[in-house]
Amino acid sequence: MTTPAWAPLRDKIFRGLWIGSLASNVGTWMQTVGASWRLVDEPAAATWVSLVQTATMLPVLLLALPAGTLADVFDRRRLLLTVQAASFAVATTLTVLTATDRMPPPVLLVFTFLLGVGQALTLPTWQAIIPELVPRDALPAASSLGAVNTNLARSAGPAVAGLLVAQAGVPVVFGLNALSFVVFALALLRWRRPPHSGSQAEHFGPALRAGERYVRYAPLVRRILLRVVLFVLPGSVVWGLVPLVAQRLHMGSRGYGILLAALGAGAILGALLMPRLRDRLTPNRLLVLSGLAYATALVTVALVPSPFAAVPALVLAGLAWMAQVSRMNASLQLFLPNWVRARGFAVYRVVFAGAQALGALLWGQITELTGLPAAYLAAAACMLAGTATVRRLPLHERAGDRSPATYWPEPHLMLEPHLDDGPVLVTARYRVREENRAAFVDAMSTVRRSRLRTGATRWGLFRDGEQADEFVEVYQVPTWDEHLRQHDGRLTGSDEHEEEKALALAEGPPRIEHLLPAGVPVSRH
Repeated sequence: MTTPAWAPLRDKIFRGLWIGSLASNVGTWMQTVGASWRLVDEPAAATWVSLVQTATMLPVLLLALPAGTLADVFDRRRLLLTVQAASFAVATTLTVLTATDRMPPPVLLVFTFLLGVGQALTLPTWQAIIPELVPRDALPAASSLGAVNTNLARSAGPAVAGLLVAQAGVPVVFGLNALSFVVFALALLRWRRPPHSGSQAEHFGPALRAGERYVRYAPLVRRILLRVVLFVLPGSVVWGLVPLVAQRLHMGSRGYGILLAALGAGAILGALLMPRLRDRLTPNRLLVLSGLAYATALVTVALVPSPFAAVPALVLAGLAWMAQVSRMNASLQLFLPNWVRARGFAVYRVVFAGAQALGALLWGQITELTGLPAAYLAAAACMLAGTATVRRLPLHERAGDRSPATYWPEPHLMLEPHLDDGPVLVTARYRVREENRAAFVDAMSTVRRSRLRTGATRWGLFRDGEQADEFVEVYQVPTWDEHLRQHDGRLTGSDEHEEEKALALAEGPPRIEHLLPAGVPVSRH
């Protein structure tokens, strides 16, 4: 039975954190509007205002993967609390300097960038803790609620900021953004995260490289990222050019707010419908239908220049956007193991933000050359082309068992390596009957990806020239610490299943050897 759309909110901790995240997201959108409005009367205002968006997005592109690494290395609750405290200090200073008229444009951009750094650190960490708060079968619903959160903030933040700027001034908007960090921090303080046992924290550099290797050798993650690009790149035409749609339809600034609200309303409607859609549609059929719906919305906006057509079309676009994004987000939540979850989501954020930024730039240039309707029609054609690839490049519908599995025997050594000693060469010798050799080699190709995902930098499978029935697996790990993490924490139930398939084709268990650097001392025990 599918989990109802709002079911995760019944948990008071998830509910509190979701509300805190909503307050923070609304504050971020208010901050962006306030910063832009603060600069509209400056010389070269168009340049300064455009740089606000750059200063907001640049930290996500630059820092997402390091931020995800920090979230996997350190306690996620403490990291979020530290970031909220730092963001509160930055936003409060910004408020005071703006209220006292000591905020020239370059300084405002520096503060905007610093707040963007806080957002870049928060996003992958928040995504990574969701599976700790809700049961696994509730993750798709929690993912949909995350999309609702984002779109509510996108709709409400600019509208509230516009009213406050007119009635009370920019410093008040900045001050409320500062208070939004307090709301999120209070929700975090109510959450008592259980202590996580296991090995000591990874060092930052090796952890960063381990995250990159994991994504590179995880076909399911790479497929999700590809589908993100194929949808977000053409889909970004809506978010990037909504102001021009309002201008084309002579709707003014109030109409701009109405169009944004239509997108947000569509996303909320999509969240309400998602449980039923998941019951009736496979993930890939959902991708196809939402892609077709989004393309239909783009064609409608391009060919029917009327607010009465544009508003429902954007509601449909918001629904389709939410369906695609929440589906891919949920797939990633289900697939990523806990040890690398934040790093995986950091890569997801980089790809998502990069596709959105590149798409907005692309469609803006096409609009300059050909006009707004032509840009929307071109985006619709790209959306249809991307949707047509679902059959050949589908999302994998089953993530397998992602729970940690400790099934390798503990290594017993005569040497005493330090955790930082390396590289370490591991060999495994298998005896395989002639009739099983082809199947064994094929099964070991899946084992290869497991080794490379979990720490190995090189892998090979060889045959012993003197023993025709003996195969030798060889892989290299950067340090002894990395190899111990393979033994305890990085392997999953799916890795165990794939390894068992290969072992079933061999005669008995393999003979394992650990080759260490020549300078490692002999154990005193």
